[in-house]
Amino acid sequence: MQTVVQHRRDPKVDLLDAAKRVLMAEGYAGLSTRAVATEAGTQMSQIRYHFGSKEGMVLALFEYMNDALIARQAETFHRTDLSVSQKWARACDYLEEDLASGYVRVLQELMAVGWSNPAVGDAVRRAIAQWQGLILELVREVERRTGSLGPFRAEEIATLIGAAFIGSESLILLGFDDAQHPMRAALRSVGDLIALAETQQED
Repeated sequence: MQTVVQHRRDPKVDLLDAAKRVLMAEGYAGLSTRAVATEAGTQMSQIRYHFGSKEGMVLALFEYMNDALIARQAETFHRTDLSVSQKWARACDYLEEDLASGYVRVLQELMAVGWSNPAVGDAVRRAIAQWQGLILELVREVERRTGSLGPFRAEEIATLIGAAFIGSESLILLGFDDAQHPMRAALRSVGDLIALAETQQED
């Protein structure tokens, strides 16, 4: 007789998934422990047990989502079989995935909260610093290959790239991505420009 093993979901993960759904539907202002408990079909005491407070829950949600995406991006950027332009193209693909998953919405919501909430602000700055560190590694890879970045330091270019993606994410969420303001297309075109430079370098 075969025994069927039942795998129970982690109640903490269930609560984080519910928090993400509420945050995406109602924004941070509409996020409450009561709303999350209702969405998860559990008691508010479970949120207090796992996270302590609404702030603790939000920070746990952000860390839960961010850690997986940092690992994904690091794996891609550290691959030696991909050119810089291919890595850029994948970063653009990941932007689409992160918009669909709700990560971008969570990040943007918490950036605004972080203006007045020091704990949230610290968490967001740490996360952005991780992303910037990966971009800086990529820029330094280009610098090693080309020998020059013109008047720019690698840190400056990495900062501009990070700002371009975060700014585009914010405007895309606002629906400000059209023929006159092509956020996605502009980012893709930068990758095309990098690919052109790579081809010319090979010739």
